Parts: sequence; C-alpha cells; structure tokens
Amino acid sequence: MNIVQNVKMVLKSPEAVSIDLFLRLISSQSRFRAMNQFNQLICPVSPERVDENRVRVTALGVILMMGAYLWTGMAIFPAFLAFDFYIRAFTRLSYSPISWLAYLFVKQMGTQPVLIDKAPKMFAARIGLLLTLITTAAALLGWSLTAYLAGSTLVLFAFLECGLNFCAGCWVYTYVVYPLVRKGE
Repeated sequence: MNIVQNVKMVLKSPEAVSIDLFLRLISSQSRFRAMNQFNQLICPVSPERVDENRVRVTALGVILMMGAYLWTGMAIFPAFLAFDFYIRAFTRLSYSPISWLAYLFVKQMGTQPVLIDKAPKMFAARIGLLLTLITTAAALLGWSLTAYLAGSTLVLFAFLECGLNFCAGCWVYTYVVYPLVRKGE
C-alpha cells in the first residue's frame, strides 16, 4: 500500500486501524520525506559523463589509501591522495593514478558502463583534495587528532560513494556551498 491508500484506510475506518498499519504509515511518511530531501538536492551539472562503476572503484582506492595512512600514520598516503585528487579536480587529464587503476579493474570485470554526470564528482574531488591537504599538513605538523579527523571524514565520504552509491558532495554543495553563493547574490 502507498501512503495515500494508508491515509484513506485510516480516514474510512479509524477503529479498525492496527498498530501495524500505523507503523507502516509512519514508515511510508518517513521514506517520502527522505526521498523528498533527495529530490531537493542541488548538484553541479555538466555535459561531461563518467562511468559510475569506475567512480565507485576509485572511491574504494581512496578508502584503501587513507586506511593505510590511518593504520600506519605515514603522511605519504594522504600526500599521494592529494596529488590524485588534484588531477581529478583541476586538470583535463582523463585519469588520475587511482582512477586509471579503477578503469583497469572495471574493464577486467567486464561491467557495462553506467554514465553519470561528471560535475558532482569533480566537486567531490575538490572536497577530497581539501581533506587530504588538511590530513597531510596536520600529519606533518604532528597534529594527529586533526589529521585523523580529516582522514576519517574522507574515508566516510568515500565509503558512502563506494558502498552505498551516495554522493556526500551533493549534500555539501546543497547545504553549505549553494546557500553561501545565494547569500552573496
């Protein structure tokens, strides 16, 4: 039953409403609100497309590289990631080192490309660059808590992309960047 059918049933026969139906109605409303929030997201757009499979495998590479830093504390890992994110965010090169490895992996798996808009991924790469620069600088300065917080945030964002196909960059853009841009207009 959808939410409209549930509401109609409640209105027609309130004494017959069970707890189960009430819980389903509340659950439907929560899903509706959550889906409405997803529909309200404002993401940057461009005519360029990238393969979603490669993006998700690239996110796995980010998790592994930053995980290596979190495990060892060696600043070379976030420094390499900063270099990789810089290539993805600010150059016209088709591949960064990690995305090239992801491309080879996806090609070997033989999956069909799923083309998605490139602009949100470029924005996410800029967030990744910022987080890896903070992680690298903090690690080199001995500010381990700051380094681990920034690195862990990046791992969380990459996990959301890789494991759940959820772009945290779109949320950041919608609720942080876009309001600031509109405020300045």
